[in-house]
Amino acid sequence: MQPGGATQAAPAEMAARASGGRAGGGDARRVVVSGLGAVSGFGWGVEALWQGLRAGATAIRPFSRFDHAAHRTHLAAEVPARPPAPVPFAAQPEGRLLSLADRFALAAAGEALTAAGLGEALGLLPEGAAGVFFGSSTGGMWESELFVAGLFGGRRGALRAVASQQVNGPGDAVARGFGVTGPVQTVSSACASGALAIAAALASLRCGEVEVALAGGSDSLCQLTYAGFNSLRSVDEAPCRPFRAGRAGMSIGEGAAVLVLEPLERVLARGALPLAELAGAGGACDAFHMTAPEPEGTGAAAAIAAALGDAGLAAGEIDFVNAHATGTPLNDAAEWRALRRVFGERAGRIPVTATKAALGHLLGCSGAIEALVTVLSLARGELHPVPADAADPIDDACPAALVIGRPLAVPAARAGLSTSLAFGGSNAALVFTRWTGAAP
Repeated sequence: MQPGGATQAAPAEMAARASGGRAGGGDARRVVVSGLGAVSGFGWGVEALWQGLRAGATAIRPFSRFDHAAHRTHLAAEVPARPPAPVPFAAQPEGRLLSLADRFALAAAGEALTAAGLGEALGLLPEGAAGVFFGSSTGGMWESELFVAGLFGGRRGALRAVASQQVNGPGDAVARGFGVTGPVQTVSSACASGALAIAAALASLRCGEVEVALAGGSDSLCQLTYAGFNSLRSVDEAPCRPFRAGRAGMSIGEGAAVLVLEPLERVLARGALPLAELAGAGGACDAFHMTAPEPEGTGAAAAIAAALGDAGLAAGEIDFVNAHATGTPLNDAAEWRALRRVFGERAGRIPVTATKAALGHLLGCSGAIEALVTVLSLARGELHPVPADAADPIDDACPAALVIGRPLAVPAARAGLSTSLAFGGSNAALVFTRWTGAAP
């Protein structure tokens, strides 16, 4: 079975097991991932993303979205032009103008729904049975920048050009584009937004508020964030190098990621197989500083511990980590200490992937696309390598066991952890488990 697609009918006995509750969720329904969709610097679609990642490539390169000559750095992971032919899984364009972030979100959601085997079936659900849970940091800020630049240049643009400026624009566009009439929530908590949106979807599904959730995030490049992070001296002049001794900051990217989440029994009843189970989620706040992480990683460790408790798993049952890993000196050090707090001496042996080294930091979408990569890793039985320069060794102060050079086969991996550590000290963690067709 290839991740991202429905397959033949599951045995009846699988459906019988689906009512089992997690230790952390009591009698709550088990929630699984039934479809994935992505837009990234590697292109439009999950396959473009995965092939770029497993090749050990980086999408962080010179870009053309705006003139960056006056900025101190000149690289970003820009989404390439859309294919000439319409993407078959995208929703129909609306009458109003859509922001880039809206378009990314619609394409990712359409791909995820098609992969889940839902497609038109979403509109046949009872009123309010589907929901959208999205993370975003800038919404349609890029389009607003163009509008304001036009005003200063003596060109009066149409106000409808900024109709999707608000941060909830991408999630709302998905709801309108696919006729979602249930709850539509946007989380904007910096880099933890996408992961927290997925956690909100998990809670909604567990309690029966919705039967299908489109959970993820979307953000586009814009000058506000590019200039802002550069002014903080947080951006590396080279592609970011998480956990490396010579790391000098983050790299910025753009794109969207959507996970279709459903109760396990619903997926099995309609003859599909899950890609993975969303076993647990946790969050915590550093309550420390507006931009700097708490140095010892206490908030991040608390979020991880909460996610493990929610999943009913011990730390020793986690087989790999998709780390937040921005490549900034302070963030990587704090995250390493958090991993040490949770995993002890084993922290240096757990395989670690660092997706931002290939895609850049997708801001409000970062937690969503890294969750998606965690699901792919479990479903395909391998971890993508981190782009790396052998001349830049791993920092002795945070010796994470990075996957380097080539994909690492993990066919027996049962559980993966995805972490998100945000400005303001907002921390989130998600635990996914491999679907084997057997009760946990």
